[in-house]
Amino acid sequence: MEFKIDKEQFLKSLQKIQGIIEKRTSMPILSNVLLEATEGRLLVTATDLEVGMKSSYTADVITTGKITVSAKKLYEIVKELPNQPIQFSTKENDWVEIKCGKVQFNIVGLSPDEFPYFPEVMDESLFEVEIPLLRGMIEKTSYAICSDETKYNLNGIFIKVEQREDESNILKMVATDGHRLSIASGKLKGFVGSELLKGVILPKKGVFEMKKITEEEGGTLLFGFLDNSAVIKRGDFTMIMRLVDGEFPDYNRVIPMSNNQVVTVNKEDFSHSVRRMAILSSEKFKGIMLEIVSGCIKISSSNPDLGDAMEEIDVDYEGDAISVRFNARYLLDVLSVAETDRVAMKFKDELSPSIIVPENSESFLAVIMPMRL
Repeated sequence: MEFKIDKEQFLKSLQKIQGIIEKRTSMPILSNVLLEATEGRLLVTATDLEVGMKSSYTADVITTGKITVSAKKLYEIVKELPNQPIQFSTKENDWVEIKCGKVQFNIVGLSPDEFPYFPEVMDESLFEVEIPLLRGMIEKTSYAICSDETKYNLNGIFIKVEQREDESNILKMVATDGHRLSIASGKLKGFVGSELLKGVILPKKGVFEMKKITEEEGGTLLFGFLDNSAVIKRGDFTMIMRLVDGEFPDYNRVIPMSNNQVVTVNKEDFSHSVRRMAILSSEKFKGIMLEIVSGCIKISSSNPDLGDAMEEIDVDYEGDAISVRFNARYLLDVLSVAETDRVAMKFKDELSPSIIVPENSESFLAVIMPMRL
């Protein structure tokens, strides 16, 4: 196999797969990238058996063929090469020669025969999703994904389509770690697969790789399912992620129904105040106190090892006085993704879960458990 390729293009292709390459694995082949030279194209494939990526790039192919090499080492080499076309060729016993200007590397590869199979995806089985919608929904939910590996059914985002009476499709993404719950909603146009009507769990690693794809630019991508995997396709790029096999809890039961004490506050003012109060928090004393009275919230934090702090901010509120303690980070995570200037916080009492929603918006809802006073 032999091909020539633009350095920046090769670097970009290798950079894209670094997030899914297995660093410590009992299967050395999973640390490698599969390079496949076909007529005028270079196919770059990587997988960790949970998430797989395949993309196609223009290349000057002299001899077709394929080889696998260490994805991390190849990326590091290409990154440091001079800004000139790269000549890549395979030698005997799966050795690889890389030439760029006056630089030459010879590195060991592995036979492509051991590389896991990457399925062919037909565009006809996929449906279109707007990239900005997907990006916004992932941002609003991914912070609440559970990081406890033993709770495998919470190690991802639950995604489902609800069909309304007016026949519109509402796409929902839900994440929870047991202390907080986040739900994002958005309108989906056109056809959806039966899998989404039932609901599936996308794995955490796949979700974060999908988020990177949506950060590039607007437009649409293709989304669908193949066997027990979700498929994302955009132009010459395809990603496949194995769905989490498990039941996601009934999130509707967690949303409190009788939180009728509503506080409306300016998001920026509230965020800055919580951030200031959090300076004195620690692992042992990580809570901040909200004391809510008519027209005002007093936000305070106290840490015997460091001191205490207090700030008052104006709010719209007419109900009874409430005192509630929250983990500051949980509040900041929610405030950072709410897209309106003001947010509404809905309380029942000091110990019940609280709801935070953007003012006059149905695109996002967060539930946070308070800390014991």
